[in-house]
Amino acid sequence: MSSDFKLSIIVPFFNEESIIQDFVDSLVSLLLIHKYDYELLLIDDGSNDHTLEKIYKICLENERIKYLSFSRNFGHQAALKAGLDHSIGDCVLSMDGDLEHPIELIPAMISKWQDGFEVVNTLRKEHSSLGLFKRLSSKLFYSLMNFLSDIELKEGSADFRLLDRKVVNVTKSLPETPLFIRGMVSWLGFKQTEISYEQGLRTAGDSKFTKRKMVNFSISGISSFSIKPLRLSLVIGLVIASLSMLYGCYAVYIKIFTDTSVDGWASLLATVSFLGGIQMLMFGLLGEYLGRLFISSKNRPSYVIRETNLN
Repeated sequence: MSSDFKLSIIVPFFNEESIIQDFVDSLVSLLLIHKYDYELLLIDDGSNDHTLEKIYKICLENERIKYLSFSRNFGHQAALKAGLDHSIGDCVLSMDGDLEHPIELIPAMISKWQDGFEVVNTLRKEHSSLGLFKRLSSKLFYSLMNFLSDIELKEGSADFRLLDRKVVNVTKSLPETPLFIRGMVSWLGFKQTEISYEQGLRTAGDSKFTKRKMVNFSISGISSFSIKPLRLSLVIGLVIASLSMLYGCYAVYIKIFTDTSVDGWASLLATVSFLGGIQMLMFGLLGEYLGRLFISSKNRPSYVIRETNLN
């Protein structure tokens, strides 16, 4: 007997031809064991290998599996948004298809949802094989995010989560770009809980989340949910302006009352260079926010679907 609810599972893929079949086979086996009534949405994020061809074959073998293929690579967050927009389940689960998100956790997440939680988040425990840079950058991201933004993200938060239909409907209605779904879900509220898990290891392929994408993702997350960086730049500017004024008064006092010049051209040059750097930093910060407003004002869609087997 199938379950009395429908489960939608969203899985983005980008150049994962070597692992997609193993992932889908493992996932479908678990869903059949638990007799879930499910739909599986595979999102091809503009792959340029044979990922889409693999998806064609998978969909032909199972009518419950659907796919969306983007016209180009729009990014992981856009793929998740597309899945949410086209899902029909009573609850919607999103996860990565690289086997780092353990499919064995799905029954426990559904159980939490059945207990009344509307958002079931997961918290990743870093694997011992994870590099030092990845560990430190992850800690730095969550520290900055919680300090500079108006939302709280627990360390290890991931896009491996389950959402109730009402939460999905509200998320679909949010028009903001660029997307930072992790922050959007936290901002929405509702009744939330977390489950911890040990991060799995890839069995094939390489991670597509490069250091550049990591930095862009972090900047997008921080600037999407707070103007604290702008306020912080104002405070820094006021402090530096005050110190500069005091130094100017000191220089005038030395010149008038002691009839001596102020030594230290090297320190003066360093101070000017420092102030110039601070100004450029603040201009860049303003540019980031203005750039986001410029992109949002165009009202372009977060993604473009080239083809799909949805009705």
